[in-house]
Amino acid sequence: MTTDLSKTEAAGEGEPQDAPPAAAGAVTAVDPRLLVRQEGFAGYWSEFRRKMRSGELGSLPVVVGLIVIGLVFQLRDSAFLGPENLSNLFVTAAGTGLIAVGIVFVLILGEIDLSVGSVSGLAAAVFAVLNINHGVPEWLALVAAVLSGTVIGALHGFFFARIGVPAFVVTLAGLLGWNGLMLQVLGSNGTINLDDSGLVADLTNHYFSDVAAAYGLATLSVAAFFLLSWRDSRRREAAGVPSRPLSEIVLRTVALAVPAYVVAWLFNQYKGLPLAVVIFLGVVVALDLVLRRTSYGRKIFALGGSIEAARRAGINVAAVRISVFALSGTMAGLGGMFLASQINAANQSSGAGSLLMNAIAAAVIGGTSLFGGRGKTWSALLGVLVIQSIASGMALLGIASAVQYMITGAVLLAAVVIDSVSRRTQKTAGRA
Repeated sequence: MTTDLSKTEAAGEGEPQDAPPAAAGAVTAVDPRLLVRQEGFAGYWSEFRRKMRSGELGSLPVVVGLIVIGLVFQLRDSAFLGPENLSNLFVTAAGTGLIAVGIVFVLILGEIDLSVGSVSGLAAAVFAVLNINHGVPEWLALVAAVLSGTVIGALHGFFFARIGVPAFVVTLAGLLGWNGLMLQVLGSNGTINLDDSGLVADLTNHYFSDVAAAYGLATLSVAAFFLLSWRDSRRREAAGVPSRPLSEIVLRTVALAVPAYVVAWLFNQYKGLPLAVVIFLGVVVALDLVLRRTSYGRKIFALGGSIEAARRAGINVAAVRISVFALSGTMAGLGGMFLASQINAANQSSGAGSLLMNAIAAAVIGGTSLFGGRGKTWSALLGVLVIQSIASGMALLGIASAVQYMITGAVLLAAVVIDSVSRRTQKTAGRA
């Protein structure tokens, strides 16, 4: 008995003991990803076909859609892919894109926030009144405006998570109420012009003219992608789980480097690297790390997958929900600053029009599921580029805005259909 116990302790503390021989006719389980990489290109092609059949489309439909949109408008007007138009396209997309990033978090929960347009307009009004009417320093007025969005979002989250009012109803009330408050804050004039050389004006009007800025950002992005991918691969390899070989990491890095340097070159052909693009990309990357590499991000996905399972796992459901709506309000406030910067004013139309629908559409078109549990901050970037590309191309061709709305609506419907079919296919394949 003592001898057996000693052997057991030794097996637990030292090297793993030899496994017992497999039963006759048994098949050793092998991770399919290992087989894919062992088979080379043929293996990757088979894996790609398997993913397509099982509905694991990822960002492929959006990327293909962007390429098609670019080719169609470029053939109709050669100025579409020109440096000036593309630079303006990215800058214009930043405000809506930032709001869409907050929407991504809410959609992952399986909820909706209809108030972001009104919140963005209210934030712009708060900034304008504090800075222009009361002489508060720009940086302090900017912080107060963004934090007003945070407080409003947390209030929505409180009514939803603690009181039990559906998010749709709470944020619909917010859409109406905060728009009314914005009109009240702006006063009888209805418009407050901002300082055209101030901090907020620079958000969409400042460019880093040195060519090293655009190329430096592209280099930093590519290098960070490679190092993070290589580090993850080494960690997975050390843990004894399937990892990407160096050749695949290099190939993925090259696939990122080509568009990154092309866009950097185009920026330098116009005015240089826009500050708006730097801030937008920085926010997307930072919140992507929060979603994918923190316990908080995993809690958000857990709630989107199953609230009851998350609750039984010990997750504070109410706290996470409130924080997500607070984040959505914060991003709405920040996006409102960029939108105010574009027109250099806060007025009665701030946050109105198609802003709300474009922000939600950008998140969904980019690949975030309306059913919850799936999404990335990069979805906001891809989706808003699709919407802004359509708007820019239509403007170049002189097509009426009515047609633009119809096309954007059709693209949104297509994205939701693809998401629904994908989820159904994954269920059929046993991968949902």
